[in-house]
Amino acid sequence: MLSSVMAALHWPSHRKKMSLKSERRGIHVDQSELLCKKGCGYYGNPAWQGFCSKCWREEYQKARQKQIQEDWELAERLQREEEEAFASSQSSQGAQSLTFSKFEEKKTNEKTRKVTTVKKFFSASSRVGSKKAEIQEAKAPSPSINRQTSIETDRVSKEFIEFLKTFHKTGQEIYKQTKMFLETMHYKRDLSIEEQSECTQDFYQSVAEKMQTRGKVPPEKVEKIMDQIEKYIMTRLYKYVFCPETTDDEKKDLAIQKRIRALHWVTPQMLCVPVNEEIPEVSDMVVKAITDIIEMDSKRVPRDKLACITRCSKHIFNAIKITKNEPASADDFLPTLIYIVLKGNPPRLQSNIQYITRFCNPSRLMTGEDGYYFTNLCCAVAFIEKLDAQSLNLSQEDFDRYMSGQTSPRKQEPESWSPDACLGVKQMYKNLDLLSQLNERQERIMSEAKKLEKDLIDWTDGIAKEVQDIVEKYPLEIKPATQPLAAIDSENVENDKLPPPLQPQVYAG
Repeated sequence: MLSSVMAALHWPSHRKKMSLKSERRGIHVDQSELLCKKGCGYYGNPAWQGFCSKCWREEYQKARQKQIQEDWELAERLQREEEEAFASSQSSQGAQSLTFSKFEEKKTNEKTRKVTTVKKFFSASSRVGSKKAEIQEAKAPSPSINRQTSIETDRVSKEFIEFLKTFHKTGQEIYKQTKMFLETMHYKRDLSIEEQSECTQDFYQSVAEKMQTRGKVPPEKVEKIMDQIEKYIMTRLYKYVFCPETTDDEKKDLAIQKRIRALHWVTPQMLCVPVNEEIPEVSDMVVKAITDIIEMDSKRVPRDKLACITRCSKHIFNAIKITKNEPASADDFLPTLIYIVLKGNPPRLQSNIQYITRFCNPSRLMTGEDGYYFTNLCCAVAFIEKLDAQSLNLSQEDFDRYMSGQTSPRKQEPESWSPDACLGVKQMYKNLDLLSQLNERQERIMSEAKKLEKDLIDWTDGIAKEVQDIVEKYPLEIKPATQPLAAIDSENVENDKLPPPLQPQVYAG
């Protein structure tokens, strides 16, 4: 069922074997399909083309180095062609004036300088120099860091400093590196969001390695310190790196929001969601799950956003457990998560997913329950984007009618309601059914009215055509008028045209 989704995520063919159980129209995803496609054992991510964070960075670095090498070779070839063209022009145009020669020389030097600049840009030495320059620039005071901090930023800064005080010298070094990183990021705001993400991931990896190798900090403490570092730096960088204008994140947000609105008619039965919302405890769990997934957008730190996803997922598992009276399985979880996303329509969903992917501590996305739940959320969003009639076991005609809003699936019949169902819920469904019937009647009336209007127009056109045909067949001939009789009391009246005088007549009495 999810083969189209996996194809859209560029996952390999052997990972597209999503199974459909014949006895239920459920959505089944094997757990191995959530792992990194390179086989390292960590969770993959659709945003990383199915790789985990570590493998994706390796593949990205290889592709980037290859692109740099190709650009460098292109720059060299362009320089050789320019030099050959210049030498050729010099030999053929030696007899030209000195002024024109100087002009050509200046033009060629300018082109050569541009090519050399391109070569330097892609050379390794320039990158080393740029890093030194960044360190020097970082020493300069940043206007953004010195600006008036918000209440939340000030609170997080105090908490971070208090937390590092317990680590003494190691804490001082961590604070120094973190401040240096924030200063450096201030001068990298013009870079693409992918490059800023790479810088942040490099910083995470560098700090973690230094604590483990130099500071001999235990792994569990390293994880806690990294969480605090992430909280500190991302609270400060949030408004610059979340849904930046240079990306199409906002466009994707609007697209998925519009898609979810169009799918408002999807019922739990269509997705085979094993949740009975008529049970009060289950209904409360569903409401809490929706609240948590919506609350994700209000958080600034990637770890806090992940925590919202985790709480939402745990509420889903509890709702399934209460409904089935047994522990929930992974096959039950994904369709229920899809239903929760459709019902909640979380704001800026794609932006939040991209933000977590780019700036979260990679260890959280690669392992643990946070990584598992986040990977499932990515699969749920991809499924919603590719949802079709076959996925819901509907005919294409019914699917199109539901999507266009012409009609909605039939509501639950009163006979199938539980005796313990709330009276308000029953009345609500009755009212919805009545509204549905009224809507159908209104649609029929409108259809008949449009038909009547068309018939009247056709009848008028027919009458007009018949009249025109008759006029053409029997044209009206107007003959000249005869000489009219003159009035008796008019002037210059001719006597011969006067009527005879009245003669008196005598009647015998």
